[in-house]
Amino acid sequence: MSELEDLAKIVVDCGYHVHRDIGPGLLENVYEIILCEAIKDRGLSFQRQVQVPIRYKEKVIDNAFRADIIVEDALLVELKSTESHAAVHAKQLLTYLRLMDLPLGLLMNFGAASYKDGIRRIANNYYRLRT
Repeated sequence: MSELEDLAKIVVDCGYHVHRDIGPGLLENVYEIILCEAIKDRGLSFQRQVQVPIRYKEKVIDNAFRADIIVEDALLVELKSTESHAAVHAKQLLTYLRLMDLPLGLLMNFGAASYKDGIRRIANNYYRLRT
């Protein structure tokens, strides 16, 4: 299994435990803080609320958007706390991945009744090798 897959597996597990222990319905920022603590407890590095510039037609737009969590400079985690995923959430994450040139992101919706219903992998030109 690749390092990125191992990383994603750890972060998914952290999210599962946060959802199971805390439950749905709090604001995104609460889940973000708690998830980051769980990630840190697993020995991984991360950044929260990273301001990301974008280049458009030879111009740089500073602080175009904020990435919720970037784990080990390789995995983007976008958090939501809504009853269900909206189609725009996955599109948003894919656009972020493309603009940041990252291969894989996790869309975690802590507002869903079950964690399984609230987690999605989004790939940007990334194909995991099956072993």
